[in-house]
Amino acid sequence: MKSYKLVMPEHLNQFGHIFGGNLLKWADEYAWIAASLDYPKCKLVTVGMDEVSFKANVKEGLILEFELEKVNVGTTSVQYHVVVYSNLREDEKKLIFETNITLVNLDENDRKKKLPGK
Repeated sequence: MKSYKLVMPEHLNQFGHIFGGNLLKWADEYAWIAASLDYPKCKLVTVGMDEVSFKANVKEGLILEFELEKVNVGTTSVQYHVVVYSNLREDEKKLIFETNITLVNLDENDRKKKLPGK
């Protein structure tokens, strides 16, 4: 799955650079959307995100591309590899960061529940 986000002034700190938390929030949100599309009607919550190291600067006006790929499916959880790039032109594309995000399926009492088909 691919998704995009335009970096606006409200996403920046006082020095004109993006708050890293915004990038993490968007990655988490898009991972949840991907999981919800793959497992409709499941109650999915994030339980983990691998280490993140920001590789490039992000400023106002950039369009960010989020690429998500399902990489692991357990009994109750699913993991997505998320790669974030800036710029849409292939010759100017820069890696911002990548990570794995794991979501778990919960029942009505917030206990782990098997994913459909498991």
